[in-house]
Amino acid sequence: MDWSQSLRLVAPEELLSVTGLVLLLGAAWSKGVRDARAVTWLSVLALFVAGVMVAPSLCGGLRGAEADAFGGLYSGDAFAAFAKLLIFAAAGASLLVAPAFFEKARAMRAEFPVLVLFAVAGMCMMVSATNLLTLYVGLELNSLAAYVLAAFLKNDQRSAEAGLKYFVLGALASGILLFGMSLVYGFTGTTSFAGIAAALGGGMSTGATFGVVFVLAGLAFKISAVPFHMWTPDVYEGAPTPVTLFFASAPKVAALALTMRVTLGAFGSQTAAWQQIVIVVSLMSIVVGALGAIGQNNLKRLLAYSSINNVGFLLIGLAAATPAGASAMLVYLAIYVAMTVGGFVAVLMLKDQDGNQIEALADIAGLSRERKVLAACFAMVMFSLAGIPPLFGFWGKFVVFQAAVQAGLLPLAVIGIAASVIGAFYYLKVVKVMYFDEPVGKALGKSDWVHQSILLVAALFISPLGYLLTKWLGNLANIAASTLFPGA
Repeated sequence: MDWSQSLRLVAPEELLSVTGLVLLLGAAWSKGVRDARAVTWLSVLALFVAGVMVAPSLCGGLRGAEADAFGGLYSGDAFAAFAKLLIFAAAGASLLVAPAFFEKARAMRAEFPVLVLFAVAGMCMMVSATNLLTLYVGLELNSLAAYVLAAFLKNDQRSAEAGLKYFVLGALASGILLFGMSLVYGFTGTTSFAGIAAALGGGMSTGATFGVVFVLAGLAFKISAVPFHMWTPDVYEGAPTPVTLFFASAPKVAALALTMRVTLGAFGSQTAAWQQIVIVVSLMSIVVGALGAIGQNNLKRLLAYSSINNVGFLLIGLAAATPAGASAMLVYLAIYVAMTVGGFVAVLMLKDQDGNQIEALADIAGLSRERKVLAACFAMVMFSLAGIPPLFGFWGKFVVFQAAVQAGLLPLAVIGIAASVIGAFYYLKVVKVMYFDEPVGKALGKSDWVHQSILLVAALFISPLGYLLTKWLGNLANIAASTLFPGA
C-alpha cells in the first residue's frame, strides 16, 4: 500500500477534518454572532478549497488503481469527485444563508458550520467507499452530525421533535443496513465491493439475497425513497430551514451516489437481483411523492414530498443499470441540487416585515405583485421541478427516461412520464397562488444580498440558459459514470 498516494487522495477529507477541529477549538472561545459569522465564512472557504482539490480527478477521469487508497478501502475516482463537487456546492449554499436565519432566532453559534464540515467529511467518505466498512464509517459520521443539526434550535419544539424523529428512525435504518452488510459479508466472505461482486458472480444464495434486500432497505431510508420516506416531511418541516436546505441537497447526493456505487459495483454482477426492487421503489416514490404533496399547505412539507418524487425519477436511471443510466442520474443530480437550493433559498426569503419566517402556502398569495423578482424565481423553480420545458429540469427527466428506453425499460419510462403529470399539479398550484390569488400582504420582508445572489445563480442555471451547459455537464457525467463500469 502506497501511503503517500493514499494521503494525497484523501486530502479533501483531511482538509475538512482538520479545519473542523481547528474551528471547533475556536468556537469554544467565540464571543457572539460576529465570531460565528467568521467561522461560517472560513468553513465556506474550506469547502471551496476542497472542491479545487477534487476537480482535477474529475476532469482527468481518474479511475482504477490510481484512484485506490488504503488497500482498496477508498477510491478517489472521477465518480466520487463529481459527487463531492455537488456536495460542496450544496453545503456552501446552506452555510451562506444560515447566519441571517439563526441571528433572527438568536441561535447563531459557531458550532453550526463545524457540524456541517464534519457531516460533509462523512459524505465524502460515503461516495468514495469501496468497502462496507468505509461505507458505514462515512455514513455514521454524516448521520451523527445530521441528528444534531436537525435539533439545532433547542428551544423550538418543532426542531427538537425533528431531531428526535430523525435520530430514532435513522438509528433503525442504520441497524437494518448493518444487518444486511453482515449477511452479505457472511455469504461472500469479504467486505470489499470488488470481492463481493466476484463472489456473487457465481450465483446468489438465499442468504446473500436477503443481505442485498436489507442493504437496499437501509439505503432507501437515507435517500428518503418510498416506503422508507415517512421521516422526510416531518424532519424537513421541523428542522431550521437552512438545515432543511442542507438535508435536501448534500446528504441526498451522497446517499444516491453511495447507492449507485453499491448496486452497480458490489451487486453489479447480479443486476436481476435488485433491478426489480429499484423499479418498484422508483414508481412508488414518484406516485407517493406527487400525491402526498397535493394536500400540503406548508411549503417545506411540499418541497419534502417533491424531494421524494425526484428520488423516484433519479432511480429510473439506476434501474437501467447501464453507463448511460448512471450518467443520466448524475446529470439529473446536478440539476436537482440547483433546483433544491433555489427552492429553499426562496422559502428563506419569504419573511414578514418583522423578519419572521413565512412557510404557509396561503401567505404567499399575490406575491407576484409585491415581490416580482422573488415570485418569478420561485415560479421558475416550480416549473423546473415539474419538468416543464424550456427550463433545465425538463432535461434531467428527459435523460433518465431516454436511458430507461435504451435499456429496454419502455413501460417504466411511460409510467414515469404519466406519473410526472400528477406532480405538475401541485407545482402549478404554487405558481397559481403567487400569480392569480388576491395579495395578502404578508411576505413583505427584505432579504440580504447573499440570499438574492444564490437565488439568482440557481435561477439562471435552471433557466433555458442552462442548456448551454448540457454538453459540458454530459461529458463530465459520462466520465464519472464510466468509472463504475470497468469495461466501459
